Amino acid sequence: MPGLMSRASTIVKAKFSKLLDRAEDPGETLDYSYEQQLQLLQNVKRGVADVVTAKKRLQMQNEQLEQSVVKLETQARQAVAAGREDLARQALERKSAVQQQLQGLDTQVQQLEQQQEKLVASEKQLQAKIEAFRSQKEVIKAQYSAAEASVRIGEAATGIGEQMADTGLAIQRAKDKTEQMQARANAIDELTAAGALEDFTSDQTQLDRELAQISSESQVDSELAKLKAEVGAGDQAKALEGAPAEEAEQK
Repeated sequence: MPGLMSRASTIVKAKFSKLLDRAEDPGETLDYSYEQQLQLLQNVKRGVADVVTAKKRLQMQNEQLEQSVVKLETQARQAVAAGREDLARQALERKSAVQQQLQGLDTQVQQLEQQQEKLVASEKQLQAKIEAFRSQKEVIKAQYSAAEASVRIGEAATGIGEQMADTGLAIQRAKDKTEQMQARANAIDELTAAGALEDFTSDQTQLDRELAQISSESQVDSELAKLKAEVGAGDQAKALEGAPAEEAEQK
């Protein structure tokens, strides 16, 4: 059973693959791939924008912390001048904590700048590849269209295409039916003339037609005999007219 199931699965996959191959349009496939690459490029651009936004936010925080450092140092000086060492110490402690935050922010900003540079480089490379793919895609589509047109023209010229094959079969069937009808018509005429078939479109019976044929033959024989008699009488008259003239010449 497992062997049969595996074989059936293979057959189904093969037929499905064949159907997909027939339905696949190279132009549509290339256009879809190009759209997918453009979408990927847009994602990279959004990533670059997000990194730049995050870097700008950290830079703003860095500026605020630097201002805090200056402010805390000023407050510490003021506290020392006022004789408040405790307040001066608090201000300096806060200043130290802010400076540590600044160091962490500087590290994060540098990392974001490196990431931004990598994304921008990747964006340029991807954009160049997409442009090259677009040019290649248009060339392939043009070549495929030209080849497809050549195939259709060749099929039409040689008659191997499906439409031309159907047309050729229709013409052949029409010729066969015409020849069959002509042969049938000739056979009917021959059988009708031989008397094997009766012409139902005429009110004459077979006996009437045979008597009419005999009458026609008798009339033809009578007219022929009459013509022979007239022609013979004419020849005799010419002979009699020519005889005295010959006798006169002899005398």
